[in-house]
Amino acid sequence: MAKIVIGAKAVISQDVDLIAGSHDYTRVDLQPELPLITRPIEIGSQAWVCAQVFVLPGVSIGEGAVIGARSVVTHDQPAWMVCAGNPCRPLKPRTPPS
Repeated sequence: MAKIVIGAKAVISQDVDLIAGSHDYTRVDLQPELPLITRPIEIGSQAWVCAQVFVLPGVSIGEGAVIGARSVVTHDQPAWMVCAGNPCRPLKPRTPPS
């Protein structure tokens, strides 16, 4: 639906949903069509998106970030951070390679 960019050496674990499109439920004037909304997703190099994570449209995950299992990523996540939750949020720093 929209472009999904996955950086070098990034890991996308099993059952991850990269959701680059949704429907505009606010357009009641166009019901029942629900117009399509698409926004790109970017996963930075060396990032790890763990099992069963949902990444929503328009989200960027920073280089080297780790997204914990079953997280729901609704907003951009910073580089070199361990992030998790619903909604996903930064929890602690991760040391970049030297």
